[in-house]
Amino acid sequence: MSMQNVASPALGFVSPKRNELKHIPGDEGWPIIGKTFEVLADPKGNVEACAAKYGLVYRTHTFGQTNVVLLGPEANEFVLFDQQKLFSSTHGWNRVLELLFPRGLMLLDFEEHRLHRKALSVAFKSGPMKSYLIDLDKGIAARIAQWKAKPGVMQLYPAMKQLTLDLAATSFLGADIGPEVNEINRAFADMVAASVAPIRRPLPGTQMARGVAGRKRVVAYFREQIPLRRAKDGGEDLFSQLCRATHEDGALLSEQDIIDHMSFLMMAAHDTLTSSLTSFIGALAAYPDWQQRLRSEVFALRLAADASTGVDDLEKMPLSDMAFRETLRIRPPVPSMPRRAMRDFTFKGFAIPAGTSVGVNPLFTHYMEDIWPEPDRFDPLRFTEEAQRNRHRFAWVPFGGGAHMCLGLHFAYMQAKCFARHFLQNIEVSLEPGYKPDWQMWPIPKPRDGLRVVVKAV
Repeated sequence: MSMQNVASPALGFVSPKRNELKHIPGDEGWPIIGKTFEVLADPKGNVEACAAKYGLVYRTHTFGQTNVVLLGPEANEFVLFDQQKLFSSTHGWNRVLELLFPRGLMLLDFEEHRLHRKALSVAFKSGPMKSYLIDLDKGIAARIAQWKAKPGVMQLYPAMKQLTLDLAATSFLGADIGPEVNEINRAFADMVAASVAPIRRPLPGTQMARGVAGRKRVVAYFREQIPLRRAKDGGEDLFSQLCRATHEDGALLSEQDIIDHMSFLMMAAHDTLTSSLTSFIGALAAYPDWQQRLRSEVFALRLAADASTGVDDLEKMPLSDMAFRETLRIRPPVPSMPRRAMRDFTFKGFAIPAGTSVGVNPLFTHYMEDIWPEPDRFDPLRFTEEAQRNRHRFAWVPFGGGAHMCLGLHFAYMQAKCFARHFLQNIEVSLEPGYKPDWQMWPIPKPRDGLRVVVKAV
């Protein structure tokens, strides 16, 4: 089946004019810049203030366009589950990612998205996942040993960023990638930095220009490697899996499809996990009682320091699983999720025309006090089976939902718990007295000062 026959439908209309959305309460701020700087300065405070003033449906103006924000679990379900196929992810995310990660899985819609997701799912089945775990385990153990050997104050975020980038390269590209790995890693780092750069055009000297150059290097590498990987038997890394993946009719993914999906998956596996693992360890440093409870769980596995971590071991870490989920509640790696309306629709009595930029906000939902009592408190027990039983299924959406639910969520859990096993078995982490980390929450949570932690050997 030709992918051109199932391409995401093009919008046959333009964005609605401002007066077509005047019936929706809100404040669009200053001409041209709108409320952009307010959102960037304090995204959580801004959305909470708007919700208090205007309700769970409001109008704003950011990043050069008028947006309608829909808040709460019902809004998350309506937009993310998208039973009526009203919302385009392609035309929601393209403004942010099109120059750097075009046609990644998250940027595809409807039938085209379904076909590509099914083809890519082969890389996340049990066999390949066990293979990824072997490489992750070795890489994490080696890096933790280095951290353990240098006790004292550590900048956690940059160290975690380098680790997750190295792990993504090894698990996704293969352990024998060779000396090119450093160059490829630098190119990906430039692409990721450019994806959140304020200047969205590749002007000379800008982050975006470096990101676009990085993409050219990555594309050239993948294009050169694809025929080599296809000619080689075996190969359990994700890249090799995708080179052999087929559509429903048995046709191999095209070279361009593999390039686009690999670029996007490596970005997603690197940047969001860097944020989440940094937040996870930061929470354990701030809550030493929980750190000790998780360490006791790890010690109960009775694994020797040099023993590998198996899938069965990870399944015996329910407290670590709940702690990671609570981390994702407090700092969801994607705090807001954009879409664009393909057709007119109505939500909570508001008529919203086709072409409208629509956003849902996991960060807001994750702090709703009627769902999460004392939402600022770190409490992994919110995720016991009993606690979750009567909670709205879209009250916790760090991985999205519906057809676009993150394909790599089980990979994220696997890597997080593998990391927790090695870290807690070897390192105790704490915060300096009086130190309070300062986090930026948008576009991906990141400690502004790198998150200073004190590490010492267990």
